[in-house]
Amino acid sequence: MNQANFPSIRRLLAKWYERNARDLPWRRTQDPYQIWLSEIILQQTRVDQGLPYYEKFIRRYPNVFALARAPEDEIKKMWEGLGYYRRADMMMRTARVIAEEYGGRFPRTAEELARLPGIGPYTAAAVASFAFDRPEAVVDGNVLRVLARLDGSDVPVNTTEGKKYFGNLARALLDPDHPARHNQALMEFGALRCVPGRPDCDTCPLRYHCAAYSDGTVEILPVKKPRKSPRERFMYYFPVVRNRKVAVRKRTEKDIWRGLYELPLIESDRPLTSGELNRRWQALTGSRETLPPPVDSRTHILTHRKLRIRFIEARSVPKGFQWVDIESLRNIAFPVVLRKFLEDWINMSNFDPK
Repeated sequence: MNQANFPSIRRLLAKWYERNARDLPWRRTQDPYQIWLSEIILQQTRVDQGLPYYEKFIRRYPNVFALARAPEDEIKKMWEGLGYYRRADMMMRTARVIAEEYGGRFPRTAEELARLPGIGPYTAAAVASFAFDRPEAVVDGNVLRVLARLDGSDVPVNTTEGKKYFGNLARALLDPDHPARHNQALMEFGALRCVPGRPDCDTCPLRYHCAAYSDGTVEILPVKKPRKSPRERFMYYFPVVRNRKVAVRKRTEKDIWRGLYELPLIESDRPLTSGELNRRWQALTGSRETLPPPVDSRTHILTHRKLRIRFIEARSVPKGFQWVDIESLRNIAFPVVLRKFLEDWINMSNFDPK
């Protein structure tokens, strides 16, 4: 990209942003707590999905001290449905560090912010830029797409080389006089105008500065290195009900869904035959129970895993589980795939009160 065109690109972006920017609550403030919270929620999450969660969190925890005091189970329940639950863990840790070690004040530089738990280079740059107007380039997926097309570059954006290349390009393009506005404009332009697939390039205000438009390569940029196929995990869950109470436990392992609740589980890296499943269930529960066929099966896709889930009604319960009233299940946090199953299962079942 010709650096002589950078001033013109900055002006065109600023003009477009002034006319087209969405009215979002975290853009009406320079409060670093609110900006940081929005960035954590919006990681791997669309704005339309994340906005209700942001508003809910701000109402419940209006400042970092309120968030730092909140119980883990309460936070996990508030987070339920957003996915990538490690974000919630890191959010709680960061809130406590800010409240206890920084007196509630967020560091003002990206370098200092990046030392906090769960804050990577992108979030650190975003908070520093949007809250303190620091000259930090904020590079998310939308920005990468715009830069790759403007530059006409086929460097894969999801590689170390690509992150370095486009990070340098973003810093060179950054408006030194209005860094926060420029970053917001570039991100919004990618989200609303320079979208994946086939954007309307013929009316794009940046088309005469866009190498991909000139070369006819808009639809193939940015280039991404293919990901490995997700690893399959086979999870057999056992809903057990007694006297209108369901057996559940909290996941404490350093694994997916840590801190959420689940049903009794047998997991394998391959499908289990009915005989294998019966033997493992009997060993787990110390019973002689023979399991019926599954009542439901679902597939749940995570970033690097494909979960093949079966639900099998059972009578025995392993050690370490607690009993929760069916009516109270809505008050505790489950992975979304378990939450949806439980809702369907409870609605379709006629529980024996014995």
